[in-house]
Amino acid sequence: MSNTLDKVKSLAAEYRRDGAICVPNVLDSTALAEAERYYNWSITHPSPSACEFFENDDGTFYQDQCHPDAAINYREFLEQTILADVVAALWGTDEVWFLYEQVFLKEGTKTRRTPWHQDSSYLALDGEHIAVVWVNFDPVRKDQSLEFVRGSHLTTLYDGSAFDADDPTKPVYGKGLPRLPDIESDRANWDIVSWAVNPGDVVVFHPSTLHGGSPTDGLRRRTLSLRLFGPDAVYAVRPKPALAPLVAGLHDNFTAGQAFRHVAFPRLRPTPAGFEQVSSARAHTVSVKTQMQAGAID
Repeated sequence: MSNTLDKVKSLAAEYRRDGAICVPNVLDSTALAEAERYYNWSITHPSPSACEFFENDDGTFYQDQCHPDAAINYREFLEQTILADVVAALWGTDEVWFLYEQVFLKEGTKTRRTPWHQDSSYLALDGEHIAVVWVNFDPVRKDQSLEFVRGSHLTTLYDGSAFDADDPTKPVYGKGLPRLPDIESDRANWDIVSWAVNPGDVVVFHPSTLHGGSPTDGLRRRTLSLRLFGPDAVYAVRPKPALAPLVAGLHDNFTAGQAFRHVAFPRLRPTPAGFEQVSSARAHTVSVKTQMQAGAID
C-alpha cells in the first residue's frame, strides 16, 4: 500500500491543477474482485434511481446510484478499501466520508457518448475535498474512455445536462447557471485529456471537472464509481434543490455553506464510524432520469 500511496501523493499537484488523474495498478486482483462483487450487488438490486438513457439506441447505457442500502451492504469494502486512502493522500487530510456509489453499464453494438457535464451541477456539495473514484472492470481503450477538460474544475460551474437525446446541452435547471457549451462540436478549443484504462487502474476526478464518456462500439464497460468527501466539504445551494445525494429530507437539514455532515454518510477514515445510523437515514424514492429530463429538480 505504501508504494501506491507514495505514487498518489506525487500526483496530488497534478490533480489539484487538472482536476483529474489516472493512477495505474491501484487495485490488485483480490481487491478488484471484491469491488466487482459489490458492483454486481448493485446491478442485481436496482434502486428507485436505476434507469437506462437513450433507450432507442442499439446499445445499453444503464446507471444506478445512491441505493438506500448500499452503505450497509458495501460496509466491509468501504472500511478496508485503499480507495479512501487514495483520496486522503490527494487531499492531504486524514478524514474521509462516504457520499454514495454509482454504477454504470455500457454494452451492445454501439452506445452514444455520455454528454459533457459536471457532477457538481447536480450535487448539494462544494469544496476541494470531494472526489469521484472510477473503477473499471473491463479494459477500456483511450478512444472509448472517460474524457476531461483539464482545469475546468477551477472555472465556471455550468447548468447540468438533462441527457437529452437531441440536445446534450439541454439544461436541468434552466436558470441560475450558464448553459453548457457544446464541447463536442468544438473539441479543438478545449484541453481534453483521457487515458486507456485497465482493470486495477483508478481514475480520480473532482466533480466540478467537465467530463463525458466517449461512445463505445461493441465494447462492454462496467464501472463502479465511489463519491467521497473530506473536511472542507460544505452544503451548496443550486438554482433548485440539488438532485444528489439522494437522501430523503436532506435539504431540510442544511443551510448554504454549512459543514457537510449527516448521519446518512458514514466516516471511512481515519477510523470508520457511523454505519450503525445509516440505514434509517438514506431512504429515497427518486427517479433520477425523470427529474433530470423534466427539469423538475425540487
